[in-house]
Amino acid sequence: MIPSTSFPALLALPALAFLSLSASALPHARTASSTATLKLAVRINSYGIENIAAADRARIQALRAGGSSSVDATNAVTGYTAVIGVGSPATNYTLLVDTGSSNTWIGANKPYQQTTTSQDTGGTVYVTYGDNSYVSGEEYTDTVTLNSDLVIDHQSIGVASEDSGMDGLNGILGLGPVDLTQGTVSNAYEVATVTDNLYAQKKISSEVLGVFFAPASSDDSSGELTFGGYDASKITGDISYVSLTSAYPASTYWGIDQSISYGSTTILSETAGIVDTGTTLILIASDAFDKYQLATGATLDQSTGLLQISSDQYNQLSSLYFTISGVTYELTPNGQIWPRSLNSAIGGTSGGIYLVISSTGSPSGSGMDFTNGYCFLERFYSTYDTTNSRIGFATTEYTYATTN
Repeated sequence: MIPSTSFPALLALPALAFLSLSASALPHARTASSTATLKLAVRINSYGIENIAAADRARIQALRAGGSSSVDATNAVTGYTAVIGVGSPATNYTLLVDTGSSNTWIGANKPYQQTTTSQDTGGTVYVTYGDNSYVSGEEYTDTVTLNSDLVIDHQSIGVASEDSGMDGLNGILGLGPVDLTQGTVSNAYEVATVTDNLYAQKKISSEVLGVFFAPASSDDSSGELTFGGYDASKITGDISYVSLTSAYPASTYWGIDQSISYGSTTILSETAGIVDTGTTLILIASDAFDKYQLATGATLDQSTGLLQISSDQYNQLSSLYFTISGVTYELTPNGQIWPRSLNSAIGGTSGGIYLVISSTGSPSGSGMDFTNGYCFLERFYSTYDTTNSRIGFATTEYTYATTN
């Protein structure tokens, strides 16, 4: 999520999906590496939310305007949480996983239990997120336990005295670029992230994070974070990498350049955007969204804020193709629809078919013209490589799933 956050029938690939790889996008063969894994739990809000598209849009607009980064848990219909320990002996906290923000903090809905490893830095922390959500409090350092293999000494963490939008969660595990922490803590220029410290303390051999989500509608709605590399058992091919974009403001986050085609028709020429676990939908610039709506014949449903199609239109739906550094990733028709079993979570009807492609609310050329959110990331494995300033993607067993 972004500081101001939140959160298939197997089809034959047309010729455009077989574009040759550019030199910069050559696949990286799977090799053994020193890694450690943190299991995630899927969280589906049962209270329901109306107009998730508007919530996602507000978050992205705040990010583009230079808001801090993170996930707005209030607006997250589907999200992933991790249980981490803080202190010694450790107290466990359930945190929202967010690659769109970088501050890790606790204290929402569960007080901070100080131990002999707790040290007050004397600084205050203040981070704002989308839809007027925020956290403020004191900044501490403490021992943070991700699992038995990943124990971080002197990790900087915020301890909330005030917060909004967490809906039962205890805080956020920030996994974005360290630059996003600048200006958030009163007595520090920036604070090292969890991934930064794991690498600096030699707990992992490379500053790489692998992210896997199974679709919430699948039989195995699980997820995992792999620190120090990626989990080769979760991918069905090699990982192809793309350098981070230089276009602002996408360059502030985990930003890349990509183009998008609907079938054989280009709806978004190559432009900059971000990859964000905290955004639920796939957002594209308003002009691209208009082309997509016209091509699909969808109508805007006022209750959910999502495009809706009929069963006949779904049967005629073409795949979307995301071309990233010469590699094309197919989002099948089933991957473009909201899980029908979760329609009630967004205020939809039980038999409705809703599309997960929505508008950023701004035309292309803004420097942040798309967000590949959870609905994209549940179909493709992603890696975030700080050392080499790049992001990688690979297919998984769920890329062509028909679970929605």
